[in-house]
Amino acid sequence: MKQILVYSDSLSWGIIPTTRTRLPFDERWPGILENKLIARGERVRVMEDCLNGRRTVWEDPFKRGRNGLEGLAQRMEIYSPLALVILMLGTNDFQFCHPYNNAWSAAQGIATLVTEIRGAPVEPGMAAAPILIVCPPRIRGPRGDTAEKFRGAEQRAAGLDGAYRHVATDLKCHFFDAEIVAKVSAIDGVHLDADQHSKLGSALAEIVQKALVP
Repeated sequence: MKQILVYSDSLSWGIIPTTRTRLPFDERWPGILENKLIARGERVRVMEDCLNGRRTVWEDPFKRGRNGLEGLAQRMEIYSPLALVILMLGTNDFQFCHPYNNAWSAAQGIATLVTEIRGAPVEPGMAAAPILIVCPPRIRGPRGDTAEKFRGAEQRAAGLDGAYRHVATDLKCHFFDAEIVAKVSAIDGVHLDADQHSKLGSALAEIVQKALVP
């Protein structure tokens, strides 16, 4: 059995735009990914560690524990051995309370997480898990409940795909730009509708299958 860890935020947790409701596992992209891989003959288990509001390395002034660096090394110990770690974070780095963050800073946050994953004290003899960095779809015109929270985010996040690709290349990680296949919801401009979860999970199946530890 190959274990895959998805370390992410509400875009992967499966929040339904403008609600506090969650899509079922088999409608969230991690669940779709697991089912697609099983259909391809892989014996896999996709484990979700997805927290609403999680940043790469920044604190949330209103909620504790949203800094993605906190407890990450211990999570690697908990879930190991792993055949792959999928990092899809960054959207929340552009909330209003981080007014100076840009694509470069979010990419540096991702790089810090990669270093933490690789330095985690997993049990001796366990292989280091490869890492797939997924750049989240671009924020577009936040509206409704997300409008104030993500004020100015669309402009500050410009170039995120290129910044993430650069980090992935430098750190020898796999890379995928979710924007190629999935777009944020027209309802709130930040999260994913069910059909976009389906597109992302399906597209990642081929990428992930090639990246898995044998």
